[in-house]
Amino acid sequence: MTKVEAIKKVLEDNGGTASLTDIYKNIEKYYPTAKSSEQWEAGIRGVLYREIRNKKLFKKIGLSIYALSDYQEEVKPHKEDKVRMHSYIEGICLELGNFKNFSTYTADPSMLYRDNIQLQRIATLNELPPFSYEDILREAKRIDVIWFNQKGHKFPQKVFEVVDSIGTLNGAFNRSLQLQNFRTEFYIVAPEQHRAKYEQTINLAPYNINKERFSFINYDDITELYENTARVNKLESKLFK
Repeated sequence: MTKVEAIKKVLEDNGGTASLTDIYKNIEKYYPTAKSSEQWEAGIRGVLYREIRNKKLFKKIGLSIYALSDYQEEVKPHKEDKVRMHSYIEGICLELGNFKNFSTYTADPSMLYRDNIQLQRIATLNELPPFSYEDILREAKRIDVIWFNQKGHKFPQKVFEVVDSIGTLNGAFNRSLQLQNFRTEFYIVAPEQHRAKYEQTINLAPYNINKERFSFINYDDITELYENTARVNKLESKLFK
């Protein structure tokens, strides 16, 4: 079996799609020597880029999601569907973190992101790294998405809490602040209509003393960032790989 055929099998196993992380994890099932060279990941990406440029077996449908050429992409979830939007935004945060060369973790690994892809197939970490005391780790495990540095001991660099309901805002703040003794940046990702409540809450104790460490990002802005990043990356793949 060739490397192209092996990638095709990985995609077929998941109904026609797979994340790049998923391809890395599963290609050896069909191509046992896939990781034999030092630059094996670049080799796999090269195969994907070549096939996409030649418009053959594969196409890229996201920042790090690939599909068979005849696969019909899933429609983006509607904002009113809170459950689907929550996991969809988590997936965007994971993909962006991977693209920025962070190790990524999610508290919701079994939730569906998009196109048959669960969040655990995007996140690069299956378990939370033991970076602190057990009581802190217990709360950190519940954070929607965390980006960790890749080199050296893993510490939380950026935290993303997806707030689809005002009632969950305080919990998002409280979980984030368990990491206040680390050099961690905190992001609340929510619909724009929640911004006023965010501003009101962040100016109250005990959150106000850490106000400068928090940022609010609405769904539209983070989705636009993702789509623009995916578009540029796809173009660069065609031009320079």
